[in-house]
Amino acid sequence: MNFTLTPEQELFRKSAREFALKELEPIAADLDREHRVALDVLKKLGSLGYLGMTVPEEYGGIGADMLSYILVMEELSRSCASTSTAVTVQNSLCNTLLVEFGSETQKRKYLPELATGKKFGAFALTEPESGSDAAGMKTTAVPKGDSFILNGTKRFITSAGFADIFLVFALTDPSAGNRGVSCFLVERHTPGFTVGKEEDKMGIRGSSTCELFFENCRVPRENLIGELNRGFKVAMVTLDSGRIGVAAQALGIAQAALDEAIQYAKERKAFGKPLAEFQAIQFKLAEMKTKVEAARLLVYKAAWKKDHKLDYIMDASIAKLYASEIASEVADEAVQIFGGYGYIRDYKVERLYRDARITRIYEGTSEIQKLVIARELLKD
Repeated sequence: MNFTLTPEQELFRKSAREFALKELEPIAADLDREHRVALDVLKKLGSLGYLGMTVPEEYGGIGADMLSYILVMEELSRSCASTSTAVTVQNSLCNTLLVEFGSETQKRKYLPELATGKKFGAFALTEPESGSDAAGMKTTAVPKGDSFILNGTKRFITSAGFADIFLVFALTDPSAGNRGVSCFLVERHTPGFTVGKEEDKMGIRGSSTCELFFENCRVPRENLIGELNRGFKVAMVTLDSGRIGVAAQALGIAQAALDEAIQYAKERKAFGKPLAEFQAIQFKLAEMKTKVEAARLLVYKAAWKKDHKLDYIMDASIAKLYASEIASEVADEAVQIFGGYGYIRDYKVERLYRDARITRIYEGTSEIQKLVIARELLKD
């Protein structure tokens, strides 16, 4: 593995940092406070190519490698994890799924608009009674003529409040369990499909999370993505890749918490001298830095292996597990260094602390990552 970034990758990192500082940093606290999605900023990200980074140029994307995308996710997340949440859903879940499993007609119809931010997507797998147990879903899709009739409910669907295109998983053979799942593309205004209210979340409050309802929702047969009854594989392969995006998000949150803690330790005085001069604070910062750097190497390694078409499944889970856990740890230590001020919403570390928590849950909980790692370790 080459630890030196290419000039193009450095440019992606630099441009994403500049965009984040100019467009996201000034509004991130307001988005969180107002529970508001920055759709105008997301459209700007789309026009600059950040919503179609790994989409091939022939389908309207910029055809960047996975590591370049991860660098962008890290930098955006340092300023606003809410906005980067929509970015990773668009890139890692929606675009990746269509690139990997969509028909040529589906790719040419939907990817150009997704890659440029003219339309937004959502990935609908989780249900009220099936989160980590994705195979326990209840939503059904029954064939009827040249269509499928969908009935059921999806829960905690990111970007649902403004998405135009939904990639929905449903049972097409309920007797077969996860071998009877299929994936469908459902457009927002399809009759029988309703988007529920926004969830009032602890963190990433500047992102959208809603419930979805399907009541005799008729979806054209040509909107089946991939093979019939092979949708569970579609979901799992997509999530394997998506975990690297969330790991990069967690890394960005952790780096931001470290940045804030260092700055505050230099400025804040106690007992007549800056906090940074106390060994107790120095040791905290040293441990925080070590964890952030370890997470960075794991995240970059997973992206690099995917770029080089190597088996990256275990690496993605290791990166997601470690980066998400240390994001919470580093944000917690940052709050501790700030003391009472860290508990006040006027300070960024309070938001980082809340935003970090979700990274241990979505796109596979930490417990699920451990199961994946163990399975990969023990397989023949």
